[in-house]
Amino acid sequence: MKDTDHNHGHTHGTIDASLFTSQKGLQAVMSSSLVLFLGSLFQLIVVLLSGSVSLLSDTIHNFGDAATAIPLSIAFLMGRKKPTKRFTYGYGKVEDLAGVSILFFMLASAFYAAYVSIQRLFHPYTVTHLWIVGVASIMGFAINEGAAVFRIKVGKQIHSEALITDGKHARTDGFTSLAVLIGALGSYFGFPIVDPIVGLFISALILHTVWESGKEVFTRMLDGVDPSIVEQVKDAARAVHEVKSVTETRVRWLGHTLHAEINIAIDPKLSIEEGHNIAQKVHHELEDHLPHLSHIVIHVDPIGASGEKHHHEHS
Repeated sequence: MKDTDHNHGHTHGTIDASLFTSQKGLQAVMSSSLVLFLGSLFQLIVVLLSGSVSLLSDTIHNFGDAATAIPLSIAFLMGRKKPTKRFTYGYGKVEDLAGVSILFFMLASAFYAAYVSIQRLFHPYTVTHLWIVGVASIMGFAINEGAAVFRIKVGKQIHSEALITDGKHARTDGFTSLAVLIGALGSYFGFPIVDPIVGLFISALILHTVWESGKEVFTRMLDGVDPSIVEQVKDAARAVHEVKSVTETRVRWLGHTLHAEINIAIDPKLSIEEGHNIAQKVHHELEDHLPHLSHIVIHVDPIGASGEKHHHEHS
C-alpha cells in the first residue's frame, strides 16, 4: 500500500511554504540585482572620467552579475507554476538550468578578465583621477559583498543552490573590484604591472569558484543529494515505533524543495487502515525533521517482503 501527500489536509502548510520560499528567492534576486545595477552605472561614469581599463572590466563584470537576475527570476517564477500532465513534477528543475547559466556567466567573466590582464601586460597604461577610481573600487566591493551575503543567506534558507551560486559569484566580483584599487595604487607608486598580475589572480579565483559551484549544481541536476539528508529521512521514519525497518530511501531536489520516496516494513498482521495511520505518522515525522520536503511517497510493506524487488512479478 502507499500513502502520498496529495490528499491529506496536514500537508497544505508545506505547499504554501514552497510558494513562500520561491517568492522570497525572487525578492532576494531582484532587490540585490537592482543595487548592483545602480552601482555599475556609477562605475561607468567613473570609467568615462578616468579612462581606467581595469575599472571598465570590473564594470562589465558587475553588469553581467546584475544580468543573472534574468535566469534566476525566470526559474523562481516557473517553479511556482502548477504541475501539468506533461510536467507532472512541476518546473523546479528550471532552477538547476538557471544555476548552469550563471556558471557560464562566471566562466565568461573569468576568460574576459584574463584576456584584459594579458593585454595590459604588453600594453601598460596610465590611469587618471586615481582617487575616484579608488572610491569606485571600494564601492564596488561593498555592493558586491552585500549582495553576496544577502543571496547566500536567503539561498541557504530556501535551499536554492542557484541562488547560493549567484551569491558566490557576487563575492568574487567584490574581490575583482578590490583588485582595481590595488592596480590603482600600483599606478600611483609607479608600478603599472601590478594591475594585470592581480587581474590574472582574480581570473584564477573566479575559475576556482566556477569549479566548486559547478560540482554542486551538476550534482543536483543528476538528482544527487547530501548523504546526510538520506540518513535524516531514514532516522525520521525509524522514529515511529511501529516501523520495523526502512528498506529503501530515494531523495532528490526539485529546485529548492525535496522529494522523498521510502519503503517501510510493518507487522503484516495489521490492517490496511492501521498501515495507513502508521504512514501518516511517518509523514508527520518527515515534515518535522525536514521542513523543505514538499512531496513524500511512503510505500508500506510487510516484514520480509519490503522493497521494490518484492513489488515485481517473477516469471
